[in-house]
Amino acid sequence: MNHPSIASLWEEHSREGWPHFSSPNEGQLMTLDTVIGGCAVFYLDGQAQMDSQRIAILQDCVADLDGLLEDLSDDSLGYFQRLRRLATALVELGQQP
Repeated sequence: MNHPSIASLWEEHSREGWPHFSSPNEGQLMTLDTVIGGCAVFYLDGQAQMDSQRIAILQDCVADLDGLLEDLSDDSLGYFQRLRRLATALVELGQQP
């Protein structure tokens, strides 16, 4: 993905708003949303590339989401799948030479 694609995905995600759902993992999901969103804003605010520390954090976030997505209902699944796509795209950008 390129900068405009990530910007578009971030805008879509931001407009959506927090989904209404009940899960024992809601706090963890909220933290993942905040961390990934922070990395997206960092990149979109003019950073040419993601640094290695943020890439590692995003990779951990993707792994955490992978473990949590299967327990989500259809009402919230799309929101967190999009969040995962955003994190994955940022990781891929950071791994480009």
